[in-house]
Amino acid sequence: MKKNKVLPYILILPAVVIMAVFVLYPIIVTFFYSLRKMKLTAPKDTAFIGFDNYIYTLKSFDFWYSLQNSIIIMIIVVIICVLLGLLFASILNFESRLKNILMAIAVIPWALPPVVNGILWKWIFYPGYGFLNKILYNLNIIDEPIQYLSNRYSLMLIIAIVVAWRNIPFCSIVLLSSMRAIPDVLYDAASIDGANKFQMFTRVTLPLLVPALGIIITFTSISAINVFDEVITISGYSNLGKTILLEDYMTTFSFLDFGRGSALTYLVMIVSGTLGILYIKSMSKKIDYL
Repeated sequence: MKKNKVLPYILILPAVVIMAVFVLYPIIVTFFYSLRKMKLTAPKDTAFIGFDNYIYTLKSFDFWYSLQNSIIIMIIVVIICVLLGLLFASILNFESRLKNILMAIAVIPWALPPVVNGILWKWIFYPGYGFLNKILYNLNIIDEPIQYLSNRYSLMLIIAIVVAWRNIPFCSIVLLSSMRAIPDVLYDAASIDGANKFQMFTRVTLPLLVPALGIIITFTSISAINVFDEVITISGYSNLGKTILLEDYMTTFSFLDFGRGSALTYLVMIVSGTLGILYIKSMSKKIDYL
């Protein structure tokens, strides 16, 4: 009996050790760094300063500017993923011989590395010889290239499109699995009551997809807040397209200010952690179809 009680703890011990070393320890060390003045350019000039790094960060223009960019990207990503996810899931939900082929094609953006996605889309929107400008010029719609990457809001829109394009396959699959879980008897009952296809979708399908929509909204929000690779590949380190994660990276590794960088890391972690909790709660919700 004692062996049976001890065995589960022995089995989970390796996972606990890994979590402690690679997750818990960095979190604790980062917190202590955030309470100190710590710049690698002045290694001897270190001191405990309490929450001064957090106060400085919260008063910084760069912090609020990058946070605003991240929120803009997040809102656009969520809207695109929800709308196109519903559209593609509805298309894939119909019985067709091409269903498996369409499913395989739909997964491609999700399977590609974020850096590759960013480079592909940058080539499309590149001001000089980009694919989109080339098409518009050949159609005599424009006389000179449009500078898509030179405007803050158009740049945020492009980054959001890239992030959404990468996440749409996941959203479509989640919504598709939820659609297929809806019993046909509900549609039969709605049909008997005289409901058309649109009414079936709005009155039957959509309400039952609320838990799945909660999952994809929180998942895509986390993905958008933590976007980094696409920002680097599309806008580089320019202030125009700076997001909260890029601001954190530049503070820590470009300016070598580990104190303020650690404080910013904790602020980002609070935002991501809050979204993560909502994501876990949305996954735990169950729905009774009957």
